[in-house]
Amino acid sequence: MKVASLETLFCDAGWRPWIFLKATTDDGAVGWAEITDSHGSPRGLAGIVEDLAPLVVERDPRAVERIVWDLFRATRQSPGSVIQKAIGGIENALLDLKAKALGIPVYELFGGPTRDDVDVYWSHCGTTRARAWQVTNTDKLASYDDVVALGREVVERGFKAFKTNIVVPGDDPQVLMPGFQGPGLDRNPSTELEAALVRLLDAFREGTQGNAEPIVDLNFNLTAEGVLRIARALDGRGLIWLEVDAFDPNALAAIRSTASMPICSGENLYTNRGFRPFLETAALDVASVDVIWNGFHQAKKIADLAETFEVNCAPHNYYSHLATFISAQWCAAIPNVRMLEVDVDDVPWREQLTTAVPEIRDGTLTIPPGPGWAADVNQEVVAEHPWP
Repeated sequence: MKVASLETLFCDAGWRPWIFLKATTDDGAVGWAEITDSHGSPRGLAGIVEDLAPLVVERDPRAVERIVWDLFRATRQSPGSVIQKAIGGIENALLDLKAKALGIPVYELFGGPTRDDVDVYWSHCGTTRARAWQVTNTDKLASYDDVVALGREVVERGFKAFKTNIVVPGDDPQVLMPGFQGPGLDRNPSTELEAALVRLLDAFREGTQGNAEPIVDLNFNLTAEGVLRIARALDGRGLIWLEVDAFDPNALAAIRSTASMPICSGENLYTNRGFRPFLETAALDVASVDVIWNGFHQAKKIADLAETFEVNCAPHNYYSHLATFISAQWCAAIPNVRMLEVDVDDVPWREQLTTAVPEIRDGTLTIPPGPGWAADVNQEVVAEHPWP
């Protein structure tokens, strides 16, 4: 068996592209990975895959670690970011090929399963209905009464936890993302922002009646000062964790030492080398690990390192169902899982994009025992939604 080709496929998923990597062998076997990058350089990511392909094509895909280290060596002066996302995708496609050839799930390659199911939480709850209700065919988050109704829906659909962002309902609902986009460069806190988050969580609590626990994700949208002000404002509102992105472990450690709720971070970090200073400075309670960006085995190395610091992990997962299957397999391969992130509101045709869909019931996802990731990509559906 040898790799004959690597190919990237794009589809338009409403407000971002979904990007897939297809590895085909000379005997026609196919391995799949998702490499979605909606905040950096999607076309650049595809170009990196094309540039790295000569280091993969004509090689036995089952020698996954050898190939990955050759890719690391070839890109040593440009670590992380879109380089790592491309390497992670290649790694995952090769692991899918290898596991399928052996007729086993990927987790079996890493000593699993440690579990048969995993708790999940509803991610971007309210966020999607504020910024993309038109393409998801969901109700617009036009008022705080709508937030209350959404809270009831979370419980009715069996979820015990949900995550939201800095969402302001209204006729023109807003998701505040100054760290990523919009006018100005300021990431400063304000009493108005604090009050908006408090009102949002109070509305969710009215709807859930306390039967689903909240998570708030601040992303890169505030400075350390702002995060601390929000942490004080949200004290006593039962957060599972406050999620924060940061590049400096000391700043995050200072936040964690002051905040009353657990701190989750790490989705922007790559490989165990990137996570190590954050673990060494005790900067986080939960490590958010992106399995498709790091690659499955590299993500497992991060989880193994985190376990030595008594830190749990939660997959960063806001992509298609294929990424959910990949992250679920990772949850089955490691001992220190907290919860798995899943998006509920999405484009209506998402269920047709993969050959299977995750089985979620009462806030729990059953980890599928099929070979590889237990799901492939439906290329016909990808072709029906070209991007751009």
